[in-house]
Amino acid sequence: MEVNDQTLTEILRLTQENNRMLRKMRRSALWSGLIKFILYLLIFVVAPLWLYTVYLAPVVESMTKTINQIQGTGARAEAQFSDFERMWKDLQTKLPQFMQAKQ
Repeated sequence: MEVNDQTLTEILRLTQENNRMLRKMRRSALWSGLIKFILYLLIFVVAPLWLYTVYLAPVVESMTKTINQIQGTGARAEAQFSDFERMWKDLQTKLPQFMQAKQ
């Protein structure tokens, strides 16, 4: 096979064109990877945080308030019940004849 000037220039031209195409492909892959990373970051990090702060945080806050109110009501009911027990024992000590069972 003969190698002449025309063949060498053609090979050089094709090599340079191939190099330009490979550089464009590498640059395109870099930009598309960067854009994908940003999109995934938005979808999996920023969007859930935004949804939580906008929609879920007020619901969680009101639910926490409700739970605290329920616990406070339970504590007040328990205190009233202990006061009732104390009153019942005081009544038994003051009126023992009425509290005894009839025989």
